[in-house]
Amino acid sequence: MTRPVTDASFHTDVISATKPVLVDFWAEWCGPCRQIGPILEELSNEMDGVEIVKINIDDNPDAPSRYNVRGIPTMILFKDGAPVATKVGAAPKGQLKSWLEGALG
Repeated sequence: MTRPVTDASFHTDVISATKPVLVDFWAEWCGPCRQIGPILEELSNEMDGVEIVKINIDDNPDAPSRYNVRGIPTMILFKDGAPVATKVGAAPKGQLKSWLEGALG
């Protein structure tokens, strides 16, 4: 299950995490963000090797600016506290899963 993170919890929830974390940068008003939300929920339930979290860019402006998020949805995969892969824009579930599996190695 995906869970929300905030600017205040970002370091603990993402940077210090013991397993890879996929961060979904999103906003309530973003149609494509709402479109991939259920897909990310499904992937979160299917993939044990990664945690999927969401950060609302309107409520939490620090993390998106730190990682140069210019468009949403943007998904950044963090491994060992560092960003290792980025995907911008909505995509079908199969494509997102393939991208994520490839990025996880």
